[in-house]
Amino acid sequence: MVADAVVAGVVALAVTVSLPCFLYGAWIMLDNDPITWGILTWHLKYIATGLTLTTVPLVFWMAPRLFGYWGYTAQFGGYAVIHAFLGLTAYAFLVFGFTGIVRILRAKWEHDLYHDYDEDILLDEIGGDRMSHWRARLRVGVFGYTLFWILAWLTGLSRFVVRYVLAS
Repeated sequence: MVADAVVAGVVALAVTVSLPCFLYGAWIMLDNDPITWGILTWHLKYIATGLTLTTVPLVFWMAPRLFGYWGYTAQFGGYAVIHAFLGLTAYAFLVFGFTGIVRILRAKWEHDLYHDYDEDILLDEIGGDRMSHWRARLRVGVFGYTLFWILAWLTGLSRFVVRYVLAS
């Protein structure tokens, strides 16, 4: 069986590699105007890769160890709980942001602004009186996810160092 330290190292590497994916995905959106369907899908490829590199270790390594599934001893110690709280808070912000992006995507799709961009149409005009609300939800969700993801990542890396590097 593979040693816990090796698997923990692979998990730490996978989650760390997701950070450049998130940053490059954000840069794509900030660097391009207008946002066409091609640019959006280019952006989403990097974001989906980053989310996969973060979520798969969460589901198959972190959560089972935290709750004591699959023969692991539950790790409800203070540091593990803080790491889990920060990570779950990041995902809560992500879900919050998704509630905004779904409406923005739908409004732009209904007005064909991904394929036939019209500079004279403002996003706030096509989404009705709630579009600024949905855009704010998206911004808060992305900012909150990023902040809490970084805090969870730093906490997880420090847990890794304390548990597997300094302990050996």
